[in-house]
Amino acid sequence: MKILKTFFVFVFQPAVLGLFVAIILLWLVPEIRTAKNSLSTEIVSLDQSNFDQVWGQPASYSSAVARAAPSVVNIYTKKIERSNYDTSVRDSLGSGVIMSADGLVMTNFHVISNAVEILVLLNDGREVMAKRIGVDIEMDLALLKINIGDLKPISLGNPTEANIGDVVLAIGNPQGIGQSVTQGIISAKRRSGLGTSDLENFLQTDADISDGSSGGALVDAYGRLLGINTATLHSKGAPGISFAIPADIAQEVLQDLVTHGRVVRGWLGIEANLRPLPIEFSQKFNFNRTFEVTDTATAGPAAKSGLRNGDYIITIDGLPITDPPTSVKQITDVSPGQPVKLKVIRRNKVIEFIVIAGDRGLDK
Repeated sequence: MKILKTFFVFVFQPAVLGLFVAIILLWLVPEIRTAKNSLSTEIVSLDQSNFDQVWGQPASYSSAVARAAPSVVNIYTKKIERSNYDTSVRDSLGSGVIMSADGLVMTNFHVISNAVEILVLLNDGREVMAKRIGVDIEMDLALLKINIGDLKPISLGNPTEANIGDVVLAIGNPQGIGQSVTQGIISAKRRSGLGTSDLENFLQTDADISDGSSGGALVDAYGRLLGINTATLHSKGAPGISFAIPADIAQEVLQDLVTHGRVVRGWLGIEANLRPLPIEFSQKFNFNRTFEVTDTATAGPAAKSGLRNGDYIITIDGLPITDPPTSVKQITDVSPGQPVKLKVIRRNKVIEFIVIAGDRGLDK
């Protein structure tokens, strides 16, 4: 009995005393009563924000799709195919992007090449025949015009500011089943070396771009256009590797086709390979990358200025060589007739050349 009494004294007496003190504190300091609720509310609010936004990207992309989808169209064509034996007409399909409220639609050249009829199906179900305004075969782009009202042009993003790892959405008409959306990330920028053109400068993505999605939109997480979907490596056994033409390049092509009826680009008349500068030169001139000239067009601008095979170009208009797409675009952006300053290493000497740019479309 004595042991039981001792147990009650040492265990229950402090517990009762603590409970009594807690009741007194809650009565005297009411803020304590609301602290738990405030903390709970704060945690719930924080968790909810995580559902709404993760690392600056929305957790749901429905608003991006709602913003961009009305600007993406399905394109159906009738194409003439000629062989050694006969000529036939077949149906083909693709996608396009509404670029202006007055009906300019950008798509891929391969979607409408050899087309005798081009039918555009809008997101709202309306159909309209399209007229071809112009094409840029080297960039695989084509500009169409549709005459119909109440169009929603797509909002333009800035692909130069997009980062590898950013979420992107590809909107198009895969396999002709109707408008669909796939999701991925930007896997690489300024991708080249695919063998489609000397002007390759692609955004690479793992968002699926199937047949029929060509010419559709690659948009960011807010529905802004980053690129025109153009190619995939599915047929080469490489799923998850697709490409889009950056939106800023597509916009430049559009402006040229509207203004000039063709794309105007500068041209120097050289072929060159990206090379590390030979060590005996790199230590002396403090450059790591260079273009080694492998060929010059006969009577082309570079040849006329004195460039030779084996020259190492280390700067173009004062800018160092970084990668082929950047340097090629730097040259093509020059207006024909304007000078381009090249700094070249030849036989351990630095020589500067002034090359008057030709017209890539007319002189090449």
